[in-house]
Amino acid sequence: MPSSAGERPEAVREQKAFTLIELLVVVVIVGIVSSFLLLSFGILGTDRALEQHARRLGSLLELTLDEATLQGRDFGLELMRGGYRFVELDPVLGLWSEVAGDDVLQARQLEDDMEIELYIEGRQVVLARDPASTEKSDENRRDRREDYAPHVLILSSGDISPFRLNIVRAADSAQKTLTVSPAGEIRIDADDESAR
Repeated sequence: MPSSAGERPEAVREQKAFTLIELLVVVVIVGIVSSFLLLSFGILGTDRALEQHARRLGSLLELTLDEATLQGRDFGLELMRGGYRFVELDPVLGLWSEVAGDDVLQARQLEDDMEIELYIEGRQVVLARDPASTEKSDENRRDRREDYAPHVLILSSGDISPFRLNIVRAADSAQKTLTVSPAGEIRIDADDESAR
């Protein structure tokens, strides 16, 4: 009898405790449910969109810099509040024009609730809503081809204009910052309130 009385408290003790597997199952279920909730509210999706736009632009800058160096061509980047486009310099005419026939360097638009802020040499550049005209305009407007220049130069020498760019979501002021250093290093940072 004493042995059965000694075993009984251990059996009761084992039944009251959770096993490690039960705890892991609960943690996994809570994680799955919370991820569905976050995605349904769009919290993760919009942060990913900011990150995706910043990374895409950074990759396109690296690719364009490589193309400029390999092909001996000068490119530029024109920024608008809601998007950007790459342009190239015609060496014969000395005029900038939009890169034609290149799907990779085509003009790109951000989502409606996002805007670009550009800083060159620490000063904010006021960006237009639409791209500048690189084509000859009608009689009532002056020809903008001759005085047009992009915001960022990507030269065949391997040099790129230093700048800082914020992609900002208006709804909650979240942002991603893309920085090109004077040495040509491209870096992407998360929300950087000190940069504003």
